[in-house]
Amino acid sequence: MADKVYPSTKPATDGTAATKPSFPATKAQHYGATRPAYRPQPSRKRSRGCCCACVLWTAVVIFIVIVLAAIAGGIIYALYRPHRPTFVVSGLKISTLNLTSTSHLTTNINLNITTRNPNKKLVYTYNPITISVTTEKDGILVGSGSLPSFVHGTKNTTFLRASITSSGVQLDDKSGSKLSTDLKSRDGVALKLELETKVKVKMGGLRTPKARIRVSCQGIKATVPSGKQATTASVSNAKCKADLRIKIWKWTL
Repeated sequence: MADKVYPSTKPATDGTAATKPSFPATKAQHYGATRPAYRPQPSRKRSRGCCCACVLWTAVVIFIVIVLAAIAGGIIYALYRPHRPTFVVSGLKISTLNLTSTSHLTTNINLNITTRNPNKKLVYTYNPITISVTTEKDGILVGSGSLPSFVHGTKNTTFLRASITSSGVQLDDKSGSKLSTDLKSRDGVALKLELETKVKVKMGGLRTPKARIRVSCQGIKATVPSGKQATTASVSNAKCKADLRIKIWKWTL
């Protein structure tokens, strides 16, 4: 009977180590090899909180500035009590108002205006003033003129004189026909006066930027002179309105 041979359990002594069996890599090992390293993201709650705080403080600062400006404007208004200047047409004489058959217009008008500054502490400084006279109904230009610059002191009344002229101005047929009809009217022709310039205001040491002022006067009735003698227009119903907008702090003049 043959003897059975069993493998030896002793380690090899010939210098070669026993080799371990190799197995295929698992799915978890493959995934771990290709997955990028985890990097924690910075928290956004803190940055949002900072933005909200900045917006809140900005709103608070703007509100405080508005309140302070309103208080300063109220103080200035209480101290100076600003009022607009007033304008009155005190006289208008027509030496020439001639319209030819070919619609050529020649005008010579002497205009007197009285302006008053009712303020105790405000001084107005006017640029040169442009003047235009038109018909009230159709807005046809009758003549134009100008006034020099001047300073309007406190509680001061100033008398202004201007010459309104036009020399052989050619009107279109439609305007010429309308003006001819108005000039022949027994009630006279209704005229409109407009003054326009820029003005700045001085209040103590405070000076405002220049602002536009426009004065419009209506209710003037004029008649055409029949000879060399000038005619006087009716200005008893004339009313002037000054459009002036000067912003100082939070109030408008």
